[in-house]
Amino acid sequence: MSEIPGLPILPAFPTTRMRRLRRTPALRRLSAQVAVQPADLILPMFVAEGLAEPRPISSMPGVVQHTLDSLTKAALEAVQAGVGGLMLFGVPAQKDAVGSGADDPNGILNAGLARLKFELGDATVLMADLCLDEFTDHGHCGVLALDGSVDNDATLKRYESMAIAQAEAGADLLGTSGMMDGQVAVVRQALDSVARSEVGVLAYAPKYASAFFGPFREAVDSSLTGDRLTYQQDPARGVAEALAEVSLDVAEGADIVMVKPAMPYLDILAQVAAASPVQVAAYQVSGEYAMVEAAAGHGWIDRDRAITESLVSIKRAGAEMILTYWAVEAAQRLL
Repeated sequence: MSEIPGLPILPAFPTTRMRRLRRTPALRRLSAQVAVQPADLILPMFVAEGLAEPRPISSMPGVVQHTLDSLTKAALEAVQAGVGGLMLFGVPAQKDAVGSGADDPNGILNAGLARLKFELGDATVLMADLCLDEFTDHGHCGVLALDGSVDNDATLKRYESMAIAQAEAGADLLGTSGMMDGQVAVVRQALDSVARSEVGVLAYAPKYASAFFGPFREAVDSSLTGDRLTYQQDPARGVAEALAEVSLDVAEGADIVMVKPAMPYLDILAQVAAASPVQVAAYQVSGEYAMVEAAAGHGWIDRDRAITESLVSIKRAGAEMILTYWAVEAAQRLL
């Protein structure tokens, strides 16, 4: 018998017993305890106003800002690959202090949602980013007070209007990514007030002020010059704060909670997954994508294996859904 501190006493057995199940690809496949399925994956997509053709994002090789036409084509490809859902971000041509384009029915994000709902119907789960950062000329996730700080309550009023606009455009789930206090409750109440109770809320519960968001700023043409340290979570804080955020969002009506970023926060993800009464997602963010692509581009790592291993690690930590820019490629490989 052997004893490992913190673990129950286990009978000893030869390590060859473990190795037997690794001997061939078929045995490894049969005995795998963690498996990523196409339906577990969600594809983030960017649709930009005023483009004649898709625009490559230099820091994210293979990812583009779409036109409405190319968005539709790429979304159909994702559905055919078995991807579970699509998360849409809008990139407007004009921005202002309150993000007026965010709730404009003819704004690029809502136009993209309406186009995809018309083309795809219920063939996929259509999700919308509910945040002002893409639409404001200062790049923050909310309305600013006179002193330059984010005005939480004024921002919630904008989120109410965004929620209704996105629901009317066809979104099935609204991703509350702005990290304002009370945002889930406000969005839930707004949806219920217009008889759109069927629309769900995907709450970015622990979302960290992370350096791994860098390439995303290019993807949405962000106007941000400062940081979001005052309203996104501090990476140096422990799991108790993350769990408190999850608890608040669930109490306010969240249908799914999400950890963002994913791989730098697998410890947080594992504990959120163990404690959450609702399903848990994780976002493999732009910086995670860019690092693998850059290293693989230099021949320093095996790209395909790194993609698979990263997704398995996120699933192993407890995520039931994974937002990843590799969603279509990974799904096609898994089919």
